[in-house]
Parts: sequence; structure tokens; C-alpha cells
Amino acid sequence: MSLDTYYTLGRSGLRVSRLSLGAMTFGTEWGWGSDKANARRIFDMYVERGGNFIDTADVYTNGTSETWLGEFVADAGLRDRLVLASKYTFNLGDRNPNGGGNGRKNLLRAVEGSLKRLNTDYLDLFYVHAWDQLTPVEEVMRTLDDLVRSGKVRHIGLSDVPAWYAARAQTLAEWRGFEPVSALQLQYSLVERNLEHEHARLATELGMGITVWSPLASGLLSGRYRRDVAPEGRLAAMKDNGNPAFQHLTERNWRIVDELESVAREIERPLAQVALNWVANRPGVASVIVGASRPEQLRDNLGALDFELPPALAERLTRASDTPAPFPYYFFTNAMQGMMYGGATVGDKPAGYRAPVVVSGSGSGVE
Repeated sequence: MSLDTYYTLGRSGLRVSRLSLGAMTFGTEWGWGSDKANARRIFDMYVERGGNFIDTADVYTNGTSETWLGEFVADAGLRDRLVLASKYTFNLGDRNPNGGGNGRKNLLRAVEGSLKRLNTDYLDLFYVHAWDQLTPVEEVMRTLDDLVRSGKVRHIGLSDVPAWYAARAQTLAEWRGFEPVSALQLQYSLVERNLEHEHARLATELGMGITVWSPLASGLLSGRYRRDVAPEGRLAAMKDNGNPAFQHLTERNWRIVDELESVAREIERPLAQVALNWVANRPGVASVIVGASRPEQLRDNLGALDFELPPALAERLTRASDTPAPFPYYFFTNAMQGMMYGGATVGDKPAGYRAPVVVSGSGSGVE
């Protein structure tokens, strides 16, 4: 499956590729990533394959990611074709209490900075990067709506927020006529499945497409790291730095890698492709962000949707990476729910009730 098959993002009319390009690796300021020549080759490879959805943030490589991406887009003359997404929240300054967080002052400062670095008049998608626990959701949603009405932002999203916060934001948008949330950007992979408890159902019920970050757990699920070899690269650079998103070298995760290797051998596919295929086909997932430090990494990853993972093998991966449901989520399992229906099989709608809309082919009579 090539990247030039596009689906709508959440309950919006924005069409995006199922694999999006993550530009967090554009720049080497963080001790890993791509130099400018490799970053350009990665960008060129992605768009040549038909990809149209690119993700960055103001904080990525201290602004270098946005600056380089803006240059690449302008040089290629592809601004109208591409869907550019960026994020704001983290502080780029020093001891400036209003230089970070979700508030209006920082939001407006951040969007102007991103527009300048990306050399564009508008962002197709603008995310809150993370919940700051302080700013009223009403202030955030009103300011994001103002940006949409001004034309500086086309669609809005939330990243790394509690499910209750996303639900309140969407309800507020519906009630007050604000721009609704079209996307939820969340960490999801075979080793990080917590969004399944709440966010996946939230996304499908309230019209938000999940865009997945770290689907390969910073390279762990690509086979790059081995139990008996001292780690190098991103997981080594970020080890014990206090960021839980990069602390993946655990015995539980090694067992998941073992099963992933077994499945990959059976279908003769690289580990990374199998891991990406699994997460791309999970409920609520609209697009999976793939990043790379080298063009050959991206080339391999872009083949992740060129095959169908047999259901039995997908289930093996699901079982191997499963964890017991905590309270109250174990009340929503089949064992507990069955007590409500006396053993009868019940459901919301039968299979095939709502056929997907897929348009393919050239226009009739159009040259």
C-alpha cells in the first residue's frame, strides 16, 4: 500500500496519510538525529512516496526541526499539498513562567514563532503539546478557536492529555461553537498500551483521530537494541533522564521483543514493519508517526502497510504485550460485562452495518 491513500482525520474533512513523517529527528542538538543533508533526503523520500502529513513542534531540536522543515517545503514548492502539524507548550526560555504552558499568552507567542520558523502563513494542524494542569480549558479552546477564525490555524489537536480533559474540551467546543478537536496525539506501541483504557474509545466516540507517537518505542521494536549489548543511540542518551517515555529497557519489554521477532520471522518482514502494522490497525488510530535518522530507516518503515498481518499473528502480539486491566477498566471486560446480559451475546451493530467510504480512480470524463 503506497502512502498516496488518504483518510479523514477524526471528524474533519482533512485527508492525511496513514503514516506521517515525524520531524523530531531533524537536527542533532539533542545528541541524536539527522544532519541537514540526511533530513532533506528523508523529507524528499517521504513526499516522493506520496506522504502528505508531517509532524513537528516548536521545541523539537530547539527550533531547528521547524526551520529546516520550512526550508524543505518551500524549496519543493509543496505547501498546498502538505499537511503541516506543529505543537506548543514547552518552555524555550529560562525562568519565564509565561514562556511555557497552555495559556493564551504562550499560545499566541508560540504560534507566531512556529509560523515564522516554518515560513508559512498557516498551520494545517496545531496541537496543545501537553496538559499544564493550570490553564482553564475554556481559555485554551477559545484561543485555539480564535486562531482558526483568524486563518492562522486550520484544525486543532491535543497531545498527551488526560482523557477527561480531552472529553471536556470537545464538549465545550460543541456547546460554544468552537473549532472541535480533530486529533489526539498519544504514545502507543506494543510496549505502551495505556491509551486503550480510555483514549481509544474517547477518540472514536467524539470524533478525534489518534496520531501515534513512538510506535517503535524509540527503536526498541526495530531490533536495534539487544539484551546483552550496551545500548547506544536515543535510549542510551535518554536513559535515566527522568522522562518515562524513553525508559523502555525492561525485562517485560524484552519478552515482547522476543515475540515480535518470532512473528516477524514467520512472515519474513522486518521487526519495525510488523510493529508499525500492528499499531496502525488498532481502534481509533488515524495515522502513525514514523521518524528516522537515516533515509534507509525511513525506506524500510514506509513498507509497514504493504502487507496484511494475519489476524492470528496480530493476536499473538496483542497477548504478549497485554497487561491486566486496572480498576475500573476490568468492569468493562467480557467476563464482567457478561454478568449484565445473562450470557447472551449482544452488541451495538452487526458487522457491515456501516460500510466505509473509499473513493478510488480518476474522475469520469476528466482529462
